[in-house]
Amino acid sequence: MSSKSRNPWLWIPTLYFAEGLPYFIVNTISVVIFKDLGMDNGTLALLTSLIGLPWLLKPLWSPFVDIFRSKRWWILTMQVCMALSVAVLALTLPATSPFTFSLILFAITGFASASHDISADGFYMIALDEKRQSAFVGIRNTFYRIAMVFGQGVLVVIAGLLELRCGSVCPAWQMTLGFASMTLALIACYHFFTLPKPEGDIVQSKKGAGEVAAEFGRAFASFFTKKGVWLAIAFMLLYRLPEAFSVKMLYPFFSDSPEIGGLGFDKAAFGLVYGTAGVVALLAGGILGGLDIARRGLRRCMIPMALSLALPCAVYLFMAVVQPSSIWTVGACVVFDQFGYGYGFTAFTVFMMRFADGPLKTSHYAICTGFMALSMILPGAVAGYLQQWLGYTGFFIMVMLCCFATIFVTLAARRRLR
Repeated sequence: MSSKSRNPWLWIPTLYFAEGLPYFIVNTISVVIFKDLGMDNGTLALLTSLIGLPWLLKPLWSPFVDIFRSKRWWILTMQVCMALSVAVLALTLPATSPFTFSLILFAITGFASASHDISADGFYMIALDEKRQSAFVGIRNTFYRIAMVFGQGVLVVIAGLLELRCGSVCPAWQMTLGFASMTLALIACYHFFTLPKPEGDIVQSKKGAGEVAAEFGRAFASFFTKKGVWLAIAFMLLYRLPEAFSVKMLYPFFSDSPEIGGLGFDKAAFGLVYGTAGVVALLAGGILGGLDIARRGLRRCMIPMALSLALPCAVYLFMAVVQPSSIWTVGACVVFDQFGYGYGFTAFTVFMMRFADGPLKTSHYAICTGFMALSMILPGAVAGYLQQWLGYTGFFIMVMLCCFATIFVTLAARRRLR
């Protein structure tokens, strides 16, 4: 079989696993590591939000991926870069602060991962015809979610078990990150031999960087002339506000002692409950949400989906007040919340696709994903300081009050839908 016509089953699963794993290392594992190493909640939430900036900014440099080298070159180069940066992170992780060099390495991994996202999605469309693109979209999404289970669940559980064996946090995380780096390196080696070389994967544009930047500037400006743009931006920024505030505080809430308002569970329990059972519930909710919108339409689904996304956050307020000691009770609460979030998030995704539709839908959808990232970064950056000020119970009361913002922007946006 020629490299140009290689079976998609040989490379799509591993390509999208490699797309997902670094994202969860940067955005989830970093929170767990820095909390375990003693960083306070305010600093933790701020810094781990800032290292998520590459996914906010990637629309700005995505046009340049098209004019410099092939998509295959970008994929392999970024996978090697990610493997190396995680390996250096494992070798240099400090047992105590300062964590400056570790934060820089997480940021480098993030920029490489965001660039890999751009090139992998472009390569997918070049290497497959429209029929096979549709046939494999479920496969690529499934393996991205498997990477989510691996990153948020398996790696955290491994680190927890290694900590029990080693008796120390830092060596446990160094070995876990080393394992993650080896996984990324093996995938890069595998892709060197298995990624096809489609005829369309060449630099076809003769435009310079200045022309590309000018074209993107025009596409960016045209985004703000779309009808209902400010309402759409408000929807994209506020729809997930309860989740945006709470997500950076979930591991601190799980791991802090009951004396200061936490639940007192170890990281292995967190990885099992949130990173494994929670992800399965998230997937199930997302599947149901997609089927429901296909059957009833977005307009009819928006209100129940907004309520499903926002109101289950009440389980964290319940746990902050009751402080259950049973892992089964905590697990049931997390599964309920994540199922509701998965179901409700579907409306957000479909709304962005509908709003971006038009002559420049690719560029406009990329801008929408930028606002989606911003909606998590801004609240997440201040969440830790708010939690330190309010305590866990007061913080989750504030999260519940944010549900009104979700419902308000949903009602406003729903009226504008046809």
